[in-house]
Amino acid sequence: MVDAAIKKADVLIEALPYIKNFQGKIFVIKYGGSILGEERVRKGILEDIAFLRFAGICPVLIHGGGPYISERLKNENTPVKFIDGMRVTTKTTLKVAEEELSKLNDLISEEIAAHGVKVTPFKGDLLEVVKKSDKDLGFVGTVVGFDQKALIKSVNGSIPVIVPLGKSKDGQLYNINADDVACYIAAQLKAKKLVLLTKVLGVMKNVDDPQSLISTIDKKTADELISNEVIDSGMVPKVRAAIESVQTGVGKAHIVDAKMPHALLLEIFTDKGIGTEIIA
Repeated sequence: MVDAAIKKADVLIEALPYIKNFQGKIFVIKYGGSILGEERVRKGILEDIAFLRFAGICPVLIHGGGPYISERLKNENTPVKFIDGMRVTTKTTLKVAEEELSKLNDLISEEIAAHGVKVTPFKGDLLEVVKKSDKDLGFVGTVVGFDQKALIKSVNGSIPVIVPLGKSKDGQLYNINADDVACYIAAQLKAKKLVLLTKVLGVMKNVDDPQSLISTIDKKTADELISNEVIDSGMVPKVRAAIESVQTGVGKAHIVDAKMPHALLLEIFTDKGIGTEIIA
């Protein structure tokens, strides 16, 4: 028992310089919808985010909700069209997305607030978007701006919890890719860290071998891994977005497995980390 207590104390001491260096710094965290459904995992991540706030760090949380939207559309027998693996957002699916993301935002906000931390929810009234132009995906937009005054005010006194919805200048609501929102906000705020929480360990040479995790990559390495199809499928846009963010002002980006207990704290406050960090 004493040895275990000493080991825990050593971990706390290891975290001390990181806590000192990150005081007052902004961390942008993206929490994917695919890993929001497991209550134990979700509550653990949100507890870690509350810890960051108490440690003097300023977390900004962007969350997805794709699986919830898909499940609702399936239950209501709503036809869904995909282009290159991306769902086309019609007026009907946009309404469902808005409702499901709002419910998720309420749940996340309540569970963070339960730790005694103030939360500011943003449900589509923060982001400015234009219609996505490269593919006709319906009401899918690209973020081009946000209300910086409102976000900075909320960062200073609370944890902003943001849904990936935004409005165009004419007031039309659009759905947005949550990774893109997180990377854009992180770059604009010159965040110290961008953390993409996923359901895999990070960038791996072999997804079936945990020992093949690559702890650090830069743009050159990432490009090679993508060319060689070591990084493939849904990990490609995540890595490319993270690379772009560190090239436009973000200190470091991290891809971390949210299912690992206290993954966020272990990645940020330990020397070795547990995921993949992406550097300029």
